[in-house]
Amino acid sequence: MNQTYVHGYSERENQRLQDQASTLSELLHVDSLFPAGSHILEAGCGVGSQTLTLARQNPQASFTSIDISTSSLEQARQKLEAAGCRNVQFQQADIFNLPFKPGIFDHVFVCFVLEHLRAPGEALASLKKVLKPGGTITVIEGDHGSAYFHPDCAEAHLAIQCQIKLQADAGGNALIGRELYPLLRKSGFTDIRVSPRMVYVDASKPGLVDGFIRKTFTAMIEGVRERALQTDLVDAAAFEKGIRGLYRTADPDGTFCYTFFKAIAIK
Repeated sequence: MNQTYVHGYSERENQRLQDQASTLSELLHVDSLFPAGSHILEAGCGVGSQTLTLARQNPQASFTSIDISTSSLEQARQKLEAAGCRNVQFQQADIFNLPFKPGIFDHVFVCFVLEHLRAPGEALASLKKVLKPGGTITVIEGDHGSAYFHPDCAEAHLAIQCQIKLQADAGGNALIGRELYPLLRKSGFTDIRVSPRMVYVDASKPGLVDGFIRKTFTAMIEGVRERALQTDLVDAAAFEKGIRGLYRTADPDGTFCYTFFKAIAIK
């Protein structure tokens, strides 16, 4: 099933993904731990930004990391090789048509993938088939509706809405974090546990000010500028004011909040 990746595949987006992964590693992955000997399918690994953290944290587990994009897979492969990680195999594959026998994985890991799919429920059903009975799945997604900040700025909210609208037009859902529980339940998973992981940033956390406000969230919104203007979602002056408003929250008197959701469930 073909999808349009709303963020694109530019070198700048590659760097944004790496910045995001390093900045959020502890928040999202402190409990991404698997028993020694586990065989884990990472679905939609992209350029390997999350793969590197998973592989390092679980050196006694083995990973099969798949993605639809061969160019992203090559970047991921190079990244893991450079880091000396030897417990990951990369394979080009479509989540909706997996080339694996049923019930061969102990765990499935999906991070920032469902938000880009037209049929996330179908993707979960496909992934469930390759899980062993009693196997587990981890799903991590954000929710752009959870963003709020000081100083507030109407144009900043408008710029965020442009990203939400463009992702929806591409078949995705930038608000999917709040839907993880019902999606997993409808797909037949049990013992579903969803935990909100809020990023709160102020000047006392300079790493997050730079890594999250500037290099992750605002960089992501900036990335849709051209398409937002081309589709007449906003005029240039308002969009630029919105971006300035987001960067303004990185000043010493600014604050920023955003929530990710991490769900773990059993087949």
